[in-house]
Amino acid sequence: MTSAHTTPVPAEPGPPAGRADIRITAASPETARRVAEVLRRCFDSTEQRSYPAGREGGTRLHLTVDTTRPAEPARSWLATSRSVAADDPQDDEA
Repeated sequence: MTSAHTTPVPAEPGPPAGRADIRITAASPETARRVAEVLRRCFDSTEQRSYPAGREGGTRLHLTVDTTRPAEPARSWLATSRSVAADDPQDDEA
């Protein structure tokens, strides 16, 4: 009897320090682009890449933002959220 050997799939490398990879899934490309536009107003970002989201249609949009160079309103939000985020882990971070 031959045993099956599976090779683990390597994890996708994370973004460099100070950057965040963002994946947006929306029913339409226009909706995904609107969300990405808001993020680009707050942070420097890479060019967005879009992909089909599934059989039902929809769009998946990927971009990377640079959190070390935030613009308003993200700059003020980041400044006020840092002390709170360090004290209380979010429910979905467990």
